[in-house]
Amino acid sequence: MRRRDFVHGALGMAAGMWTLHPPRPMKQTVEVLFKDGLVFDGTGAPPTVADLLTRDGRVVEIGRRLPGGAAETVDCRGRAVCPGFIDIHSHTDLGLFINPLAESKIRQGVTTEITGQDGSSIGPWGAETAAVIRGRYHERYGVTLTFDDLGGFFAQLERQGTAVNLASMVGHGTVRELVIGEADRPATADEVARMQELVRAALAVGACGLSTGLEYVPGAFAPLDELVAVATPLRDTGLPYSSHMRNEDDQLLGAIEEALNVGRLAGVPVQVSHLKAQGQRNWWKAEPALSLMTGARTDGIDVMFDRYPYVAYSTGLTALFPIWARDGGTTGLIDRLDDPSTAARIEQDVRAKIDELGDWDAVQITGTESEALAWAAGERLGTLATARATEPYELLVDLIRRDHGRTGMVGFGMSEENTERMLTHPLGMVCSDGSALAVEGPLAAGMPHPRSFGTFPRVLGHYARDRNAMPLETAIQKMTGMPAARLRLSGRGVLVPGAWADIVVFDPATVSDRATFARPHQYPLGIDDVMVNGSWVLRDGERTANLPGRVVRPNAP
Repeated sequence: MRRRDFVHGALGMAAGMWTLHPPRPMKQTVEVLFKDGLVFDGTGAPPTVADLLTRDGRVVEIGRRLPGGAAETVDCRGRAVCPGFIDIHSHTDLGLFINPLAESKIRQGVTTEITGQDGSSIGPWGAETAAVIRGRYHERYGVTLTFDDLGGFFAQLERQGTAVNLASMVGHGTVRELVIGEADRPATADEVARMQELVRAALAVGACGLSTGLEYVPGAFAPLDELVAVATPLRDTGLPYSSHMRNEDDQLLGAIEEALNVGRLAGVPVQVSHLKAQGQRNWWKAEPALSLMTGARTDGIDVMFDRYPYVAYSTGLTALFPIWARDGGTTGLIDRLDDPSTAARIEQDVRAKIDELGDWDAVQITGTESEALAWAAGERLGTLATARATEPYELLVDLIRRDHGRTGMVGFGMSEENTERMLTHPLGMVCSDGSALAVEGPLAAGMPHPRSFGTFPRVLGHYARDRNAMPLETAIQKMTGMPAARLRLSGRGVLVPGAWADIVVFDPATVSDRATFARPHQYPLGIDDVMVNGSWVLRDGERTANLPGRVVRPNAP
């Protein structure tokens, strides 16, 4: 499975209106005074009790007892006021054409989504790929897509409007598929040059970095020299090479070394995506992994990472199969499953993967492309196999065949201790690795990972407040100032005069996530007011109809 197929298939399994209960219309207030809030500026500095004034989409002034007279005053006594959260690793992209309100994200306080992750971006696409995606979205959601590259995506999104800001990386896997296809072979010199050209074109229209998905087809087939060459256009931009690495379990440390080598040889910053040590036998590697990155920074490599606050990951079910068996995509995988000369070896590798995770119930089905397979959503693979009187591996293969590799899964593979260690590490930022979903409408289908509903309040409530794992100002900085600086998003992620008025007001005493793996479709508590570019998208706990989000692009170094 390509990362694109999994993410887009996970958006929803049923057509329909993007909202069942229309939000209330709300006129944009030109001037808003946030009164007596505990203001966190996003820099990691301790908070101060202060007033904050916004005007025409910008922060104008911060101070004690600012004069009244604003068109609207918000009483923030007992509540925190901070920059809107920036999800540095998000998969919210085409879903915004289904539901532009980005509900599960704005209710977490997310005001800016960083997409194009794991090597998969919205273009550049070839004619065939574009036709397939356009057909799928038109048939299922009644959405008409008119683009085949990032520039076109940005333009259509700006015409439609969205509740959140959006920035995007360009995906190496997307570029490689356009130039080479899904074949497992090295790129020629001309093909490398073409990929570099496509990356430069994406940067020219505002891409904020290059991402790779080295556990997915076709990115997995790229050797180190290709990765270095395709990352070279980032040099002198200050923008990162962001990598879903080649391995996050048995070969974790070697995969980190490869990512560091790309940064070293290409001369670019490195962002390790959703860092983890997966599988109980690999949990000990968390500390050496962090030491590798800390040492690399001492040696002059600008490396950082992001992580979500959960012990389970989410991906496509085909990720349980070895990469060699996925040469040629899902069609190639099914052909090898049908071939007696390769089927036994594939089964052996899959069972080894399950042993690493623990057992078959470490895999939970999140959703299927085929409505005929909807019975599998939310079920643990081992338990489901028992209920259906079949062997778990046979059930797995049956799902792959019948859903053509578009089934999603959650894998329970990480430890709570390591999760906290990575979230609190000085080089770490907070990400969801999820999408903007909803509790009703077409984006409420399946049983998605709860991170799409609870990531940011979970860090604020569970880790910063309840476990006292880090100061609240540090947690907020990891969601605001750090990702903004990393991606050169000027005027975002901080509350200073002149900054964009992306603002979250929350109650530090009650903020918490409610989404669980068993019941993911639950919005968090304690976040009642969210502003994007000076307009309310959430007010007094109610969503508004405003769509003030913008496509944001990195500033020049």
